[in-house]
Amino acid sequence: MKKNYLSRINLIGLSFSLASILIVLQMVRIQNSTKHQELSRWADAEYSYAIENYYPERGNIYDRWGRLLAGNEDVYEVGVMLEYVTNPATIAQTLNGVNQLAYQDILAAASKTYDSENSVYAVLTDFLPSGVIDALSQIKQEYEITNPYGRKENLPSLRGVVWNSHLKRSYPENSLASNILGFYSFMDREYGVGYYGVEEYYNDLLAGKPMETFMPRNPYLLEELPTVPAGASLVLTIDREIQAMVEKKLDEAIKEYEAESGTVIIMDPRNGEILAMASQPNVNLNQYWKYEEQFKGTTPFNRAISETYEPGSVFKVLTMAAAFDAGSVDEETIFNDPGRFEYGGSTIYNWNRRGWGKQTMQGCMQNSLNVCLAWVATELGKDDFYDYMQAFGIGRRTNIDLGGEKIWPLSTPDDSDWYPIQLATNSFGQGVAVTPIQLASAVTAVANDGKLMKPHVLKAIIQNGKQYNTTPQVQSIPLKPETAKTITDMLEKSLKEESSLALVPGYNIAGKTGTAEIPVEGVYGIDLTNASFVGWGPAEDPQFLVYVWIEKPKSSPWGSVVAAPVFSSITQELVKYLDIPPAGSEINLLAKES
Repeated sequence: MKKNYLSRINLIGLSFSLASILIVLQMVRIQNSTKHQELSRWADAEYSYAIENYYPERGNIYDRWGRLLAGNEDVYEVGVMLEYVTNPATIAQTLNGVNQLAYQDILAAASKTYDSENSVYAVLTDFLPSGVIDALSQIKQEYEITNPYGRKENLPSLRGVVWNSHLKRSYPENSLASNILGFYSFMDREYGVGYYGVEEYYNDLLAGKPMETFMPRNPYLLEELPTVPAGASLVLTIDREIQAMVEKKLDEAIKEYEAESGTVIIMDPRNGEILAMASQPNVNLNQYWKYEEQFKGTTPFNRAISETYEPGSVFKVLTMAAAFDAGSVDEETIFNDPGRFEYGGSTIYNWNRRGWGKQTMQGCMQNSLNVCLAWVATELGKDDFYDYMQAFGIGRRTNIDLGGEKIWPLSTPDDSDWYPIQLATNSFGQGVAVTPIQLASAVTAVANDGKLMKPHVLKAIIQNGKQYNTTPQVQSIPLKPETAKTITDMLEKSLKEESSLALVPGYNIAGKTGTAEIPVEGVYGIDLTNASFVGWGPAEDPQFLVYVWIEKPKSSPWGSVVAAPVFSSITQELVKYLDIPPAGSEINLLAKES
């Protein structure tokens, strides 16, 4: 009895052992079978995860008072999971016309045959606002109630339609400050990049660092997006209200004077901050892809930093400042102007082709005499002249923090293409090329006790909840403080004595006009000019510098007639925004209090 019992136990154990061996053999067979490979591919396609780069939210851009200039908004990509589509016609009918989608194109995409390896998901459209998605979601839910799982072919269904949100760059002010901001191309979200201006120069800071993460290939398995620290946000030196005012004034001036284009720069000479920078043309940044319609041919995106031109008589400010600083001339120096100046085998003439007789340096500047300035430059000497110009930054990048800055090299006596006559012509802004930001930056040295501050548009960086303010940088010190004060006083007096159209009632302003003839086939003529004006104030304590350049005005060629009144109009508004009291108001206030 006991023996039979043990035999049965042994038989059962042997059976289990044989079964275990068979299971192992079957597992080995399955592991190497074609069927397993098919299952593995199916699992990979349907349920596995892939390593993907996840890109953080791009940082915002604000004006100096925290008003949003560039940010992000949620938009949606809409597509179909082909495996679950039951009624392509309903999908095509519902989305027909959305984002300019055509019925036949939607129907073709939604009717594709599901293939786990090659055809799982089809994109229908992208960048839809949340309002459209809300409406689409409601329709889908209603269809699901009347036709659960889309099982009834004769009833409408949006089964298979899915949407995923992502961020799109947005510019709430549309075209305002577009030449400063640049734009961010979001057409390829993974490899988007900033173009021009702030978006280009600070692209890496704004973009942040992408993070590698496991993401499900099947969108239905996506529970939540990983948290990645956003890119840094930037606070600019730009004042939105001043920028808007300047753009409006510039648009009006271009229209009034029938000009080809124009540029205005407002700087704080004490620290190099750009308060406003306007240039034509501009573009609605929310439709940045249309910018080529505005910026045709070689037209630069921002003339203020990318367009070089001969500045004309505004350049005389630098020449006279250099000569005073070096001691080549002073306030007592007299020049007897015969109306022509022979130098380097050529002849220099005044703007009206006549002589002005005995003139002080004050008279030379007030009457904008080319002959006198050419003589001043030769008194200074070629070596000192070009040393000063380079100290002013002429021919060199200002290194302003905007993408796209251009320069025109300054020819000096050491260059093979330099000729002696260039010393004379360069003295009054002919035969030398600058950008508006170069010229404006150079003149700030006169308005800032001889110190030239680096121009910049970044005021602060906000990162990880902390704000890091930028520190103003001294670029060079081309002048002594007393020289800067002397030139400022000289130019303040000049404007008052000539009753300039640049004058601002109640304020003491220093400045200089410029009318630069534009050569056509190497010949200069008054038909085409660059009209400009650079001014700063209050003269006793400069807090702003405004540079106006009107390009090729048709109504009048003269900077004194075209650019000077634009300067005055802008500055009259500017002093209100900056809350600068009129001259003498402090004295009157003290008198009343006493």
